[in-house]
Amino acid sequence: MYYLTVILLMFVLPVGSALLELSVFQGAHGFVRVFGRWFVFWAMGVRLLLAGIRQVFQPRFTAQTILGTKSEDSLHVVQELGFANMSMGAIAVLSFPFGAWVMPSAIAGCLFYGLAGARHVVQKNKNALENTAMVSDLFIFVVLAAYVIIWFTSGTR
Repeated sequence: MYYLTVILLMFVLPVGSALLELSVFQGAHGFVRVFGRWFVFWAMGVRLLLAGIRQVFQPRFTAQTILGTKSEDSLHVVQELGFANMSMGAIAVLSFPFGAWVMPSAIAGCLFYGLAGARHVVQKNKNALENTAMVSDLFIFVVLAAYVIIWFTSGTR
């Protein structure tokens, strides 16, 4: 289930939503803007909101299954990570009706996913779930970084 959720939220749903919007509105909002907004909504918003909820209510899944930590001491830290993920995710989801929130969400997501992905890279003895988290974090970092760079350099703000 974890793998399917990651694939759906990090690629299928954002790309599908963007292509649907572009086909319905014939690109009226611009390719980069549409793709960026949907990646912020799905990959940043929904993914972090769901991950945060799970980390708050089932911290052992992240601590033990993904990160391989057996200590009970880590559970409160995972729950606090869950609060942060829920907060960032909620803001990114709300960026859909509040368009001015898209770019701040993209910047926060770019930083979060880039730093989290880099942390996974240096982790030794990663299991398959942590490798999946690493690859998906780095993928979304690249997508959001490209979106932010294009947005700031395009002059169409």
